[in-house]
Amino acid sequence: MSDSTPEMAGAARLRRLPTRLLSLAATYSDRRVNEALGRADARKWHYAVLATLDEFGPVSQAELSNRTSIYRSDLVAVINELTEQGLVERSADPADRRRNLITLTGQGHRQLLRLGELLADIENEVLAPLSPAQRDQLTHLLTAVLHHRTQKSWPKDSDPAG
Repeated sequence: MSDSTPEMAGAARLRRLPTRLLSLAATYSDRRVNEALGRADARKWHYAVLATLDEFGPVSQAELSNRTSIYRSDLVAVINELTEQGLVERSADPADRRRNLITLTGQGHRQLLRLGELLADIENEVLAPLSPAQRDQLTHLLTAVLHHRTQKSWPKDSDPAG
């Protein structure tokens, strides 16, 4: 966003507020991601579930909720949508028949790859003014902010300290 864009035309003190800049950038990014996923008959939560299942394998709905930060009540609807599309399967956990396991299907894996390509294109559009090193730095900085906010343990390979 250059100083000539409507978002940046405000008072200098607004242009120096990182929280405002983050909010404006997030709004723009979110809109572009939602538009692109909508054209693919998908939503952000769909991608989050598919990516999580691809990385961790079959998991319970409760574990999937924890790993994606999607509220359990919302996750049920997402799983229903993905099941109807043939992207995931829900089955009883052999270790505890009261619990459901969610599993990524082959079709779900193919959809994940398609959505990943689509999101990479949007990311390249949104982050076009940044070099690869700046993108890495932005990722580390945002991870540090989110880590501080959530105080959750993060995977070792995404250490917010860089």
